[in-house]
Amino acid sequence: MADVINAKGLTKDFSGYKAVNDVTFSIGSGEFFGLLGPNGSGKTTMIKCMTGQLKPSSGSIDILGVDALKEPIRVRELCGIIPEQENPPSFLTAVEYLHFVGKIRKLAGIGEKARHWLKLLDFEPQQNVLCKDLSRGTRQKLMFAQAFMHEPSVAFIDEPLINLDPVAQKTVKDFLKGYVKKGNTVFFSTHVLEIAQEMCTSIAVLDKGRILYHGKKKPRLEQFFLRLVKNDTS
Repeated sequence: MADVINAKGLTKDFSGYKAVNDVTFSIGSGEFFGLLGPNGSGKTTMIKCMTGQLKPSSGSIDILGVDALKEPIRVRELCGIIPEQENPPSFLTAVEYLHFVGKIRKLAGIGEKARHWLKLLDFEPQQNVLCKDLSRGTRQKLMFAQAFMHEPSVAFIDEPLINLDPVAQKTVKDFLKGYVKKGNTVFFSTHVLEIAQEMCTSIAVLDKGRILYHGKKKPRLEQFFLRLVKNDTS
């Protein structure tokens, strides 16, 4: 199984506070990788560094053979990215935004792809509503759709289920399971251990910017996670 994500010595310092502190790990193709940690542990900062949205203070990042520090735009072209905050342009409707994403990515069959995602995630009735007037859950569906329209082989997802109702959560989880079975890779950040227990094949536990564990998912994940974090005295 070839590595598709590599981070070495990744550090992000904010005025003396290391939100990410000398992190090293690799993730292979076909993995559903879960980055777990308490609020404020550095999960979102790490994803932003790895996808070229923040420049690390030091270290290196390689995504699909691309140096993310030298070519951050190329990384964003190759990957699907769902940020923690849903922020589609307020002046576009949902369907206009999907068409906009398709044009930026120079996709063929944009209309068909947009219709597929509107139907799959069940927000066809809201397709002509301005993004600023959509519910948080519908905006999250829209951000999920834009991340996968170009069929990426690697996806970075920051808390993707938190605003979704149970029906939408089931649809998204089923899609992601099938996506990984095809050999694609998910980098999934969450503090909801039940989701990680169900979905992930491998995990890392992050606390105070440091990796406390990286490896196969543990069968009793909640107890394992709590023991690691409570014993972290750094």
